[in-house]
Amino acid sequence: MADTLKVTKRELRPRSVRANLRKEGKVLGVVYGYKVESTPVAFEEMALRKILREHGDNALIELNIDGKKVNTLVHGTEVDPFTNEYKHVEFMAVKMDEATEVEADVTLVGDAKGVKEGGYLAQTLYKVTVSATPANIPERIELDVSELGIGDSLTVADLPENKDYEIVSEGDLQIASVNEPVAVEDLEADTATEGGAEAAEESSETSTEESEEASENKE
Repeated sequence: MADTLKVTKRELRPRSVRANLRKEGKVLGVVYGYKVESTPVAFEEMALRKILREHGDNALIELNIDGKKVNTLVHGTEVDPFTNEYKHVEFMAVKMDEATEVEADVTLVGDAKGVKEGGYLAQTLYKVTVSATPANIPERIELDVSELGIGDSLTVADLPENKDYEIVSEGDLQIASVNEPVAVEDLEADTATEGGAEAAEESSETSTEESEEASENKE
């Protein structure tokens, strides 16, 4: 079921119109896609944030444009890097019985047995591409890591199958692994090696400089 977001159509010009909307706390956006001409809109930022917080970035959102209900997905956002506020949002109108490809979050669940043995769990892939109709796009895909021992890993192929969607990402992409713990002695040895290498390099540079200086003095 789609969440409803109240939007209003807006004019592209003059610029003062957009400036006034932003002063009122509105976010500018555009709607386009299935059976919808590109339409500039404005909406309340907190209303959109609430939907995405509760249902994820792939939430199905119903917009009401001049009495016409349009099912959409958020297709792109422009965010202020300093305030993290939305500056512009693109909504893509979708056909409800047609599959579309989107990225879904991968969430690790369970306590890996390798961690209990002293290893540490590392996640290297956080999103996968899935193909699904808009109403069946998953909020997230959970991957159980309970049986992972030290040295073991899980890939996209290990994600659970689901009749509602198809995973498109390549199956051999690694998602998570349990790695061996790094001993304190190894860290100290690495540090000492690096320090020795740096000292040797500095000594070499000093010798080179002294040789060049002696050569210049002879000239």
